[in-house]
Amino acid sequence: MHESRRTRLVLIVLVIAAIALITLDFRDAGGSSAHSVGAKVFGPVERTASAVADPFESLFRAASGNQGSEIASLQTQNDQLRAQLAQAQAADQDQAQLDQLLHLANGDHYRVVAATVIAAGGAYSDTVTINAGSRDGIATDETVLNGDGLVGTVTAVAGTSATVQLATDASSTVGVTLAGTGEIGAVTGTGSTMASSQELRLTLFSATAALQPGQTLVTFGSVGGRPYVPGVPVGEVTQVTSQPGALTQTALVKPFADFSGLGVLGVVVSK
Repeated sequence: MHESRRTRLVLIVLVIAAIALITLDFRDAGGSSAHSVGAKVFGPVERTASAVADPFESLFRAASGNQGSEIASLQTQNDQLRAQLAQAQAADQDQAQLDQLLHLANGDHYRVVAATVIAAGGAYSDTVTINAGSRDGIATDETVLNGDGLVGTVTAVAGTSATVQLATDASSTVGVTLAGTGEIGAVTGTGSTMASSQELRLTLFSATAALQPGQTLVTFGSVGGRPYVPGVPVGEVTQVTSQPGALTQTALVKPFADFSGLGVLGVVVSK
């Protein structure tokens, strides 16, 4: 109790002395001897307080710096994880497409060589370039498809790449049959670019065949399976364009394959 009172008394005396010294120093515009006296009296107290506070201030600064570095490191790791997740999702989609490719071309005499589109478009034709070629067993006049259906045929081959003419190209003609009826016809490309409307034109060779929207088409197949193997889905009839009494039936067809988003393709080659 006595120690507490004594401490309190000392603090009161120091406060009174400090106020007196400040008043004197202020009156003499800082030139009073009180200024030096105050420095002698309170200087040790100030230095002691600074000595006590410095370690905590340094620790706080170090902690703040470490926290900033840790946040930056975590942000970098987060970005890397996001990139890995995107790659994994893309790989899953590619694998799903490949499974469908193998299902579409599951004949005993064919196998599918998977490839990825690495370039698209030509000056006057609808073509893409893939990253597989003769070293992978690919040759010209072979069917190209994806998980949705027919894409086109191989027109040129190099060692590690190949050019694919798309079914939408104006010079492309594919023999087809109407699923369910077996009626034979051909679809031709409209020459539309990969960024515009992608329709095919159908011509049936029978004038009496029943043709209506919603019917689906598959490839009829070429001799020896080149350039087209049989049974690959092509598209769906969207609009009948032939007039009554015409010698042939015509229609517009929406292809199953999305030519504006080609990624993983499969080239059907002989075993």
